[in-house]
Amino acid sequence: MATASSLLSEERFLCSICLDVFTEPVSTPCGHNFCSACISKYWDNSDSCQCPLCKKTFSSRPELHVNTVVSELAAEFAKVALIKASTPEPELPERTEILCDICSDMKAKAVKSCLMCLTSFCDVHLEPHQRVSVLKSHKLIDPVSNLDDKMCKKHNKITELYCRTDQACVCVLCLKMDHKSHDVVSLEEEYEAEMVKKDEVMANIQHMIQTRSDKIEELENSLDVSQREAEKEIEASVQVFTDFIHSIQKSQAELVEVIEERHRATKKKAEGFLKELRMEVAELESRSSQLEQLSRSEDHHCFLQNFSTLCSPENKDWTDTSLHSDLSFEAVRQAVAQVKRRADVIVEKIPEIKMKRMKEHAVDLTLDPDTANCCLLISQDRKQVAITEEQKVPNNPNRFEKYPEVLAQQGFIRGKFYFEVQVEEKPKWAVGVARESVDRKADTDLSVLEGYWTIGLDRGTYFAFGNPAVIVTLKEKPQKVGIFVNYDEGEVSFYDADSKSHIHSFSGYSFTEKLYPYFCPQDDLNGLNTAPLIITPVSQTT
Repeated sequence: MATASSLLSEERFLCSICLDVFTEPVSTPCGHNFCSACISKYWDNSDSCQCPLCKKTFSSRPELHVNTVVSELAAEFAKVALIKASTPEPELPERTEILCDICSDMKAKAVKSCLMCLTSFCDVHLEPHQRVSVLKSHKLIDPVSNLDDKMCKKHNKITELYCRTDQACVCVLCLKMDHKSHDVVSLEEEYEAEMVKKDEVMANIQHMIQTRSDKIEELENSLDVSQREAEKEIEASVQVFTDFIHSIQKSQAELVEVIEERHRATKKKAEGFLKELRMEVAELESRSSQLEQLSRSEDHHCFLQNFSTLCSPENKDWTDTSLHSDLSFEAVRQAVAQVKRRADVIVEKIPEIKMKRMKEHAVDLTLDPDTANCCLLISQDRKQVAITEEQKVPNNPNRFEKYPEVLAQQGFIRGKFYFEVQVEEKPKWAVGVARESVDRKADTDLSVLEGYWTIGLDRGTYFAFGNPAVIVTLKEKPQKVGIFVNYDEGEVSFYDADSKSHIHSFSGYSFTEKLYPYFCPQDDLNGLNTAPLIITPVSQTT
């Protein structure tokens, strides 16, 4: 729980206009507090009613009321401050009374300190220094408590000289031995020389204080402007997307209504056909029944009279009768899908959103020791690889033999994947992806033709190893590289994972075999390139 003293901190109860504890504090509509008299006078001398802190302008002069809570807290703070003021502060060491070193019982106050005797004296014990001729030559100063600090620890003599070369107080013996050829002057001379600079130094300090204060004010104002701009941009963006969503929802409702209306018309037409067909079937079944009965009659006269009528029903041609309802709105669906894709493309131009969506495809990688060149050292967790002395390793058809290269254990043959590699403190490196069939034994180029999609750094110059390799110009030196692969679209992209800026992309390729993340720490450059490449966890925050 917060203590009373922590809650009653001074800045909480000072009026920003008079810089004193609140008197009848009132709150403006924007939530800031001022003395009633201070804010009234401030507005009386201004053409508009504006908050002195946040600069919010009010269309009319607000009616202000005393904030009782702040008023009571300010009163409590004033009481605490009064109690603190009445309690004497402990004296600093420099202000502590210096006592005589000679007095044995009741020590008297020292009036002088002798730099030769390294002793402080009261009036009584100082008397020999004023009377004895040898002691009269001693250097007396106002009483100080740190006389031991004025002694040379090496020679046990007073440090009465100053070495400008080493910027240190020294004694006479130091001058003869360790500082013989140095620029040495008396303490008084150095003191006078430094005191001349005091005003200039003080002015410079005040100037630095002022420039930093101005910069603080500038940054605070910029922050306020940024806050307002962010709020406006959020409001405008929300409104645009809200209108877009409403428009889509309206179009969706209209489309559903059209589809349902067309279906209703088709249904009605079908029901008419069905009714007519059922009636014809019923009539034909009746004729069939009558013919069956007539055929069992032995009344030849009756049979001949009715047979012709029953065997000649109305024969309507239903062959070309069909239901055709155009319920396909493929063009509409394609258009909406195109709008969505276009919106995604535009939104993904914002680096933070692009990076966030790529990180959704982050994969957990480990290095494959069976592919590692014999000059590579892989960490126990298989997340780091560094150059080392040549080691004895088992023969393996998957192992790189010519250069210090290694692949990840995991390979990918579809979809999207993303991973990050720390390249900090390395003047030379290469990272990216490689297809499974790359030649791991021959002296091949690090190029797309050979099955590598990589970028790298070589002593200050960044390269994209295409056909041919191209120089990549970067504003900042990346400490961590993000690699994003869209297998189905044939694209490999590289980013500065910290600044989220794009470095380079290989696009327009048709991948047909498994791709593996690729790492090459490069040679050690006589000990300058021993830092490892590190597969780092991907943070989902942007």
